[in-house]
Amino acid sequence: MRVPLSWLAEYVELVPGTTPEEVHAALVEVGLEEEDVHTFEVQGPIVVGEVLEFVEEPQSNGKTIRWCQVRVAPEGETAADGGDAVHGIVCGARNFFPGDKVVVTLPGAVLPGPFPIAARRTYGHVSDGMIASARELGLGDDHEGILRLATLGIDAPVGTDAIKLLGLDDAAVEINVTPDRGYAFSIRGVAREYAHATGGRFRDPVEQSSPADASADAFLVEIRDEAPIRGRVGSSVFATRIVRGVDPKRPTPAWMVARLKLAGIRSISVLVDITNYVMLELGQPIHGYDLDRLRGGIVVRRATPGETMTTLDGKVRTLHPEDLLITDDRGPIGMAGVMGGADTEMSDVTQNVLIEAANFDPVSIARTARRHKLPSEASKRYERGVDPQIAAAAATRVAQLMVDLAGGTADEGGSLIHEAPVREAIELPTGYVSELIGVEYTDDEVHDALAEIGGTITATESGFEVVPPSWRPDLTGKADLAEEVARIAGYHRIPSVLPVAPPGRGLTRSQRVRRRVADTLAAAGATEVLSFPFASEAENGTYGSVDGEPVASVRLANALDASTALMRRSLLPGLIGAARRNRSRGLNDLSLFELGLVFLPEAGRTYGTPGLPIGDARPSEAQLDELQAGIPPQPRHVGVLLVGDTVTKQPGQPSVPAGIVDALDAVRQIGLATGADFEFAQGSHQAMHPGRTAELRVAGRAVGHAGELLPSLAEEADLPRVVAVVELDLDAVIELTDPALEARPIGTYPAATQDLSLMVDAAVPAASVAVAVRDGAGELLEDLHLVDDYRGPGIPEGSKSLTFALRFRAADRTLTAAEASEAKLAGAGVAAERYGAKIRD
Repeated sequence: MRVPLSWLAEYVELVPGTTPEEVHAALVEVGLEEEDVHTFEVQGPIVVGEVLEFVEEPQSNGKTIRWCQVRVAPEGETAADGGDAVHGIVCGARNFFPGDKVVVTLPGAVLPGPFPIAARRTYGHVSDGMIASARELGLGDDHEGILRLATLGIDAPVGTDAIKLLGLDDAAVEINVTPDRGYAFSIRGVAREYAHATGGRFRDPVEQSSPADASADAFLVEIRDEAPIRGRVGSSVFATRIVRGVDPKRPTPAWMVARLKLAGIRSISVLVDITNYVMLELGQPIHGYDLDRLRGGIVVRRATPGETMTTLDGKVRTLHPEDLLITDDRGPIGMAGVMGGADTEMSDVTQNVLIEAANFDPVSIARTARRHKLPSEASKRYERGVDPQIAAAAATRVAQLMVDLAGGTADEGGSLIHEAPVREAIELPTGYVSELIGVEYTDDEVHDALAEIGGTITATESGFEVVPPSWRPDLTGKADLAEEVARIAGYHRIPSVLPVAPPGRGLTRSQRVRRRVADTLAAAGATEVLSFPFASEAENGTYGSVDGEPVASVRLANALDASTALMRRSLLPGLIGAARRNRSRGLNDLSLFELGLVFLPEAGRTYGTPGLPIGDARPSEAQLDELQAGIPPQPRHVGVLLVGDTVTKQPGQPSVPAGIVDALDAVRQIGLATGADFEFAQGSHQAMHPGRTAELRVAGRAVGHAGELLPSLAEEADLPRVVAVVELDLDAVIELTDPALEARPIGTYPAATQDLSLMVDAAVPAASVAVAVRDGAGELLEDLHLVDDYRGPGIPEGSKSLTFALRFRAADRTLTAAEASEAKLAGAGVAAERYGAKIRD
């Protein structure tokens, strides 16, 4: 909504010199969000001039110009630009004559664009200024010729400041009006809100326009809504007035043109401009009919199937049975609250006008406007709710302006149907507002705030009974009233204090661990992604099945994409897709991870909810159990993907590509975050490289896999042959991990380090040998890790040499070399028992 400040000042006290920014700041205090400031963007000197004479001069390009002598200051006085009183100006327009008063932009002026004006040589003359058109001044779209002030009904002295004369010195503030505050789509509503914010006196324009006496025979109107939407009749209020003998060719006053332009509405004709002006002023949409083109009275009804009408935009529209129509004896003449019909529109030959001001059901208007793609200023207001009490006053205001500006005569009476429902009182208990808002308000403050917004308040034993004002359909409950008290009393009184969580609440252990995993992976350099949880049958079959056996999947009833109509069984397809998109955009070295749900239905079982509970009722325990049973298992997994180089090439350092080692390192990072002690064993997965796949176990239970993607699958996804991936069941990891994590004490005695090289069969996993050594070495062994896996000369065929680095430490003494060696040999002995390991010399 755009609000010209001069218009706003008519209905609320506005301190002279108040800037648009100050008005915006005041309106923000009462909850109206600022959008923009609009001005005509003109600078003087721009004055009224009189054309004294001109000479028409044909040019070689076929154009004829006029070399004009224009008086821009009274005789004997200096012009506003410091020049002579008469200026020579070149003009290409041909719609003016000697003696016409025009708008002259003198050198130094600036027109919208910006377009600075200066004296310049053209067509063999020095043009000392410019005679302006309406479009050049920003007043309208007319550029057929220059603006003759006589067409606006203006006869001002030569030299008068045209900026002030035409209202070009005005400005408008634009605010964002939310759907629940439709009353702010009017100068009346914004003026009231500005009064709330500043304490200025508000003058209601409705009270300045006394409605005419209603007469049943003034004009016949009948409402026949036989199919109301949601039981609400399409029109509850319908007021008419008749104005006879209007002159539709009279000019719209300059002040009205300027205000309409600033408000975002172009001037059309004096009759149409008046209806738009009152709509903006009061928030009541108005429609004018050419009374002589109406046939009989007006009937408000729903459309019949197949019925058509021609709207004002010249289009023939097929109507829907829900559409609310304005009809006469010939049929539809308007779509109620949306757009009028072409048969009865006001034109430049209209002499008698029927004015309509009605109140229509918001739902009906909204559906019609969307159905026919006809949003309008009228429908925008009806959809949000129009004050049902102002229709008669608005019709009278239009009639008054048509008498004053179009020379008509208003009939004494008008017709009025008023069947708007009476607003019911809302119970507001004592203390409710303070308890809800968190601010101590006295009863007087509550009473005064609600009275200020127009409510009717009655004191009761338990508090107040409040009848909301007619222009606030959004106030339907006590919470709405509490919000109004907070708004009027000032949002600054609400403390900015974060609530304290009650003891025993907060994140669950699973939530804390999941966050820790995400933080740890991100700190290690990975980027978290969030992919769609949808997959194709091929993806679920490839990545959701370890051994290639058919698996069950959850199928979507209404998939966004038919090619991905299943819920995912694995996170890997999403990670692969993210890597593919990023590499196509030049990001080659990637480390990605995702935490998300996968969907693992049991084969042969049907999932779903046979009956959903009613939306406004809390489900019973039985219903909750039934809903839960209809959901397939949805464990939360964590997936990691690494592709490209983990170490980039640099002087003295070759690049290091990602591989299975990095996948296993990501698992160790997850282990640090969860406290899980992962066991690595040779594994297999149909989507992973044979021999480069590890099965991940916690407490002996398999929880996922890590390794390298099958090269053929990587090639299909336009990725390098080596793609390191990890996927594990994070819920299972959390379940199998002891929640009581204890930090290891830091040893204060020196450590003893030794190496152990064992020869074992090549098929024996190194991790299994490491476990055997750890078990045999006992409590003195502090750390063990594999440093070499050798297969070559000096090692029998089918065998391998595994070298482990061992660190021993005692908590109460310094170990001797003999003690460390004894522990090492004990570990080698267990490895020999289990796997036939031999110490390599």
